[in-house]
Amino acid sequence: MSSNPDFNSKENLPHDPLPEELASVARAASIIAIGNIISRVLGLARDIAKSYYFGATGLVSAFNIASKIPMWFYDLLAGGMINAALIPVFSSYSRSENRSELWLITSFLLTLCVAILTPIVILGEIFAEQIVWLVSGGMTFETLEVTAKLLRITLPAILFLNFAGILAGLLYSLKRFALPAFNAAMFNLGIVLCTVFFAESLGVHALAIGLLAGSVLQVALQLPGIRGTKLSLVVDWHHPAIRRIARLYLPIALGLIVDMISRGISYRLASSTGDQSIAWMDYATTIMQFPLGLTSTAISIAILPTLARQAHWTNRSGNKDFLETLSHALRLVMVLIVPAAIGMLILARPVVELILEHGDFLPNDTEMTTYVLRLYLVGIIAAALDLPLVNAFYARQEAWTPALVGVVGVIVYLAAALLPSMFRPMQLGDLIIANAIQLCYHAVSMYILLHRRVGSMRGHRLMFTATRATLAATIMGLVIAGTLWGTTHVSWPNSIVGELASVFIPSTTGIVCYITFMNIMKVPELAQLFQLIKPSVKHKTTKNEN
Repeated sequence: MSSNPDFNSKENLPHDPLPEELASVARAASIIAIGNIISRVLGLARDIAKSYYFGATGLVSAFNIASKIPMWFYDLLAGGMINAALIPVFSSYSRSENRSELWLITSFLLTLCVAILTPIVILGEIFAEQIVWLVSGGMTFETLEVTAKLLRITLPAILFLNFAGILAGLLYSLKRFALPAFNAAMFNLGIVLCTVFFAESLGVHALAIGLLAGSVLQVALQLPGIRGTKLSLVVDWHHPAIRRIARLYLPIALGLIVDMISRGISYRLASSTGDQSIAWMDYATTIMQFPLGLTSTAISIAILPTLARQAHWTNRSGNKDFLETLSHALRLVMVLIVPAAIGMLILARPVVELILEHGDFLPNDTEMTTYVLRLYLVGIIAAALDLPLVNAFYARQEAWTPALVGVVGVIVYLAAALLPSMFRPMQLGDLIIANAIQLCYHAVSMYILLHRRVGSMRGHRLMFTATRATLAATIMGLVIAGTLWGTTHVSWPNSIVGELASVFIPSTTGIVCYITFMNIMKVPELAQLFQLIKPSVKHKTTKNEN
């Protein structure tokens, strides 16, 4: 592979394809990215509908709490296992001669899921008021009552979310990326449809019903992918794969429990700053997650099966292939996330106005959501780079390291969040800044520890890519800011056209500017992204995989 391909050169692109493994990773990442694009678009549609009907009131905060609790249990169980344990272990049984063992392992996990989660759901239904008070006791009594009612609707989603997660881990290990890539899209679709059709008749309860419907749709989506598998009711505690999963999952579980406690404390602290604070945080988080899902999340999931296999080859070939795959992923993330962060920082207010400021979402809500979003963006690059680094440890089946770093990260977060309150009343911004500090600490720690455990990534052009991406994105930011200023001095036919122009004209101009300067500086990763959309390269990749 040429170190400095020029993607405008006809000589380089057709005759300079990616190596087979990296092309496979990139193709998988593109599939996952498509799923993420649809998911994020539906997520924005969900928030548009939510903000239109309910604004950023205490009702939205109530739903956010009622939705977060089932998601925390998903993160703790299947969500925590997918990358750390399920994909690495499932991948070792993915060959055709081992498929019967793979079906057995999956069947047992699904059986265990029902056995553990059913009592949890029942207890949650009984003690909903107490759970809500623990998480968001700073809200008013009326809001807490609504939150408890919504929680009783959303709690059964715990079962379906974890079912879908286990099946997604199975399909990812088999390199069947298409269906699980759209899991989150189906989840958001359920909320959007129920909100649009039932918000006026059922009020905020339509959101909770939509969440439950979305979790059911996730399971239904996976069913065509597991056609031909032999899943059944199984109890087999002694299978060696179950012990491996348990060994890998134990540190993750401990870390996630601490993280759940931390998030619970965070929401409790946020609720003490006002009923609307949690709503503002949730809207800002959805917008911030859009670029993360299209870049780091997609690439991190795509590289995991390849890294897991390369980790097994280490004894024969050393860490060269492993480090090359990981560094390639980090370079791709940097090429995409750096301009996204700078562009979003400048366009934060126009984006919030375009997406959310309709119906019951008021200008003051736009002001606060923009403020929170810009503070969240401080940590977005660290969050994006952290995901591939964490998955590198999971691929090596070293789950304790990221778990322990995560536990210390929670302590860092709480210290950073609570320190300002020693001198003045707590503010919402304190919690967001503390989150950014935690993300930066975690990413730096992961990189340092990986350097010590696996080897140096010097010579893999990380700084080359980072400096050029930052320079090009900075120039792009200046162009976006100037273009945005220009759009505000144009008399548009109406406010909607003006809002669309204030987002799409500067962003389009910025993208063209960024691509131009990255091409001038001959950054290979951008050329590779262009290669992926060429039919000839797609054809070669498909042929190699088949």
